[in-house]
Amino acid sequence: MMKTIEGGVTAAKGFTASGTHCGIRKNTSKNDLSLIVSECEASAAAVYTTNLVKGAPLTVTKEHISNGRARAVICNSGNANTCNADGIEIAEGMAQLVADSLGISADDVVVASTGVIGQPLSLEPIKAGMPELVSKLSSDGGHEAALGIMTTDTVSKEVAVEFTAGGRTCRIGGIAKGSGMIHPNMATMLVFITTDAAIAPEMLQKALSGDIANTFNMISIDGDTSTNDMVTVLANGMAGNDEITAEGEDFTAFMTALNTVTVSLCRMIAGDGEGATKLLECRVSGAETLDTAKTVAKSVICSSLLKAAMFGADANWGRVLCAIGYSGADVDVNKIDVSFKSAKGEILVCKDGAGVDFNEEKAKEILLEKEIEISVALNSGEYSSTAWGCDLTYDYVKINGDYRT
Repeated sequence: MMKTIEGGVTAAKGFTASGTHCGIRKNTSKNDLSLIVSECEASAAAVYTTNLVKGAPLTVTKEHISNGRARAVICNSGNANTCNADGIEIAEGMAQLVADSLGISADDVVVASTGVIGQPLSLEPIKAGMPELVSKLSSDGGHEAALGIMTTDTVSKEVAVEFTAGGRTCRIGGIAKGSGMIHPNMATMLVFITTDAAIAPEMLQKALSGDIANTFNMISIDGDTSTNDMVTVLANGMAGNDEITAEGEDFTAFMTALNTVTVSLCRMIAGDGEGATKLLECRVSGAETLDTAKTVAKSVICSSLLKAAMFGADANWGRVLCAIGYSGADVDVNKIDVSFKSAKGEILVCKDGAGVDFNEEKAKEILLEKEIEISVALNSGEYSSTAWGCDLTYDYVKINGDYRT
């Protein structure tokens, strides 16, 4: 049995976290440095951005967890530490500051940065903020850590669940940041997940890599794949279950719990897209293959024209068909049904690839809600997929027109 619990990234046993303002960001009211620590060595896994331009922290993290182990995560916001000549040196320096403060190895530290690209990052504010960051470490510190990784996010993103594996109660939780530069091409944001379940590093990596194909890879805010983003999972085994070393009932239970956390974070990220007023969820059913279902869902959710129509609560279903048509998916357009759904009801707008009479006023009422489902039935098979995104608003341009200032 699984249930949602409080605590986010510190819900699992043996994890503490904190956040503080150290001076990287000009706004002194916002945290810009976060720390997550496991009481003992943990299995570690990660997935990284596919952008050829990668932030120095990703290179350092990949090296540090090459042995499948880690103890801590340090993350700053306000500066991406990307395209800097001394980027690797700074990222390694951040890890060493954590190591010196906690008495652990620098190789056991995951390093992450988010913010403006191409701006030099000094270690001085991070060094100055480290004593407070460490002193504030707490099992209740997950929220402060969640605040410290935010950039243009308007709300913190936290979730945790409790599940059973090997007859033991286990917990898994996470925090995320993501609002802009998000497009389906893993990884597309910063996500830090912790669990007290015991699972071997190779199985943890298998679980994460398998999950992101249907979760974080299915989000698009603006079509831009970021340079710095990754998803990491630390599993310290303090729940006391027998270590998961192969597929089976316990691995399935872990995968289900992980997916519950990641889907929840996906929805939070998509709903908090830069300038967004609505969460869009495209559900595709009846596809001949899973790849077809995914391709169609992504194409619809990435359509700038559709996103703009959703902002205006305009039931312009032709933009859905248009996005499917150029997606590259092999579909029979004469079989496609489309409907829009929200808390205000559901309305069919397209049947067998052609328009149907519908009440425009009812459609507008449905599309004025904050969460909109775009349902696409391909009626050609048994596969389905879901993608998440948001509407495209005036504020998106305003935010990104003066992002550096």
